[in-house]
Amino acid sequence: METQIPTMMRDAAISFPMLGDLTLNFPAGFTFSLFGHEFTIYMYGIVMAAAFLAAVFYASKKAPKVGIKSDDVFSLVLWVLPLAIVGCRIYYVISEWDQFKDDLISILYIWEGGIAMYGGTIAGALTIIVWSKCKKIPFAATLDMGGSALILGQVIGRWANFVNREAFGYQTDIFCRMGLTRPGHETVYVHPTFLYESLWNLAGFLIINFYWYKKDHRKYDGQLFLFYVFWYGTGRAMVEGLRTDSLYIPGTGIRTSQLVAACSAVIALALLLVNLKRPHKPRYVDVKAAAAAEAPAGPAAETAGPVEAVEPAEAKTEAAEAKAEPAETEAGSAAGPDGAETEEKSS
Repeated sequence: METQIPTMMRDAAISFPMLGDLTLNFPAGFTFSLFGHEFTIYMYGIVMAAAFLAAVFYASKKAPKVGIKSDDVFSLVLWVLPLAIVGCRIYYVISEWDQFKDDLISILYIWEGGIAMYGGTIAGALTIIVWSKCKKIPFAATLDMGGSALILGQVIGRWANFVNREAFGYQTDIFCRMGLTRPGHETVYVHPTFLYESLWNLAGFLIINFYWYKKDHRKYDGQLFLFYVFWYGTGRAMVEGLRTDSLYIPGTGIRTSQLVAACSAVIALALLLVNLKRPHKPRYVDVKAAAAAEAPAGPAAETAGPVEAVEPAEAKTEAAEAKAEPAETEAGSAAGPDGAETEEKSS
């Protein structure tokens, strides 16, 4: 019979039987004093910060591949980050409304935990729509850049669940099981769902980086993002069914994230297949490249302007020389008669 276990065990030692006697027992956070106050920095936050920074810098590096300037990525992040956090919280509150309906002020207590990734994705997408419109960048091109960075962030971010000893699956005896041993309790072996999802996303990231970007197989704006949605949604739908901490649609036994993941994966796959044979507008990066190729004609024309402007000055010089020639001719003519008269007189 399966033992009832908490969905988070920050004080548990971690082991993997497939790795022999290896056991990890590090603290979930570090507490320190500053100006008379105690502060705690959780490993979860450190890993999530690393995931965020990796995603941002990867996006800035790959942005030119879709026609976006690297600097624009950082301006986008300033908008997306806070709004995505709000979206994560709103999604969680809606899914767990019974927990908050009698204590509405606790909705603001985000530091106590309770966020959902899909809420951040939705809020982030809406923010990108507005940002892209303001920047006059095709929304689909921005999504391509965002999707490729997001999956890298998810590869790293899932390890935050590992250090927090949370988001694991049901108890199992599978070869890759993870052992959790709390002080005074027996070891329980569970599905390391964080590891499943991280490895799945890593495979997707490698496909995006080496196939879609390096080989430049992206045929139209939005294609890479559709692949990301299909890949991530497929993996999440499979892994979510193993987790013990899923959020459910109120009044049903349907896991919210599993349903959203499965539906989004099916829709993305359908759109990818439909768009295989359809004609598409030129990619934003190609439009910019074509404009840049024509750009040298402008400066050349501007350079030619001043050159032509010098011509009147040369013409003036030539005119001055032309005037000087008649003057010399007139002087010569005047000298001629005088000389003739002199000769006549001397003769």
